[in-house]
Amino acid sequence: MKKLFIKTLCLLSLASYEVSAQEQAPDYIIEVKGKPAEKYGNTLNLGVGAGYYGSIGFFTPGVMVNYEIDVFKNFTLAPFIGVSTFQDQYYWGNPNRPNNDPSYRYYNYRETIIPVGLKATYYFDQLLHVNPKWDLYLGASAGYAFRTATWENGYNGNTMAYRDVNSLYVALHIGGEYHLNDRVGLFLDLSTGISTFGLALHFNK
Repeated sequence: MKKLFIKTLCLLSLASYEVSAQEQAPDYIIEVKGKPAEKYGNTLNLGVGAGYYGSIGFFTPGVMVNYEIDVFKNFTLAPFIGVSTFQDQYYWGNPNRPNNDPSYRYYNYRETIIPVGLKATYYFDQLLHVNPKWDLYLGASAGYAFRTATWENGYNGNTMAYRDVNSLYVALHIGGEYHLNDRVGLFLDLSTGISTFGLALHFNK
């Protein structure tokens, strides 16, 4: 996973490198001590993608929403909430009935996971001298994952007998955003939690 993060950062850097020193910075770039510095806060990020939880062992569809707030230069904090869900099966039969009873079979269940917490992000635009239309970042998230499970009709066994997900939600992030204009951008966020592709809405531009 670390190698994937490093390779992705290098690819994003190459894709967004400022090839022309004469290119004019867009309106959402401001001058700080003679060098361009972007404000990243007051941004609503809406993404859809896939979540991965080690205890489950497969990807699950999910959505993620966060709102970034500037803390200091190139660094933001963002409260977030996400939702991912998956369906699986569990074999069960009534122990008071013979093994050939029809109640002995696989029963479907659906688990829904709702992580809530705070994401910290550091932007490398100035350090890497990328094209002003691009933002590149690394981040980390921490929070709590609320979980619910619903079972198929007819299942009367242990309702906790499913692939459990840790209540502590911790994730690493690497990603980039391409600014369509000074208000809207498209982003790709690769994460050890819920990876997403989506829309960034900037309210301070």
